Amino acid sequence: MKAIYLLLCVIGTILPLSQFVPWLMDNGLNLALLINEISASRISSFAWLDVIVSAVVVLLFVLVEGRRLGVRNLWAPFVAMFTVGVSLALPLFLLLRQIRLEQRSNNAFNSDAGNAGAG
Repeated sequence: MKAIYLLLCVIGTILPLSQFVPWLMDNGLNLALLINEISASRISSFAWLDVIVSAVVVLLFVLVEGRRLGVRNLWAPFVAMFTVGVSLALPLFLLLRQIRLEQRSNNAFNSDAGNAGAG
């Protein structure tokens, strides 16, 4: 799964930035134009509202699940969210979470193996 999450991180970075960087090159950091284009039609508003709700859900998931499992580097999905978006933040957190789950599984296995040898 780690390789899949890593691939999704790459795709989740390249695809959105392939659209945003050219827009930024053409328009600069024109926030008024950005907001105008976001709300230009019902479909663009629909897409942005969906992304905003998804971002809130992902950030809450990162906080709650990350703390519960003791995932390291929880700051990284937050940085990813605010620099690229949900498309990077979610697979990055899932990658970090998978790494932590494997560490816990290995620690439990090593602990059980140590206990078996003590008997």
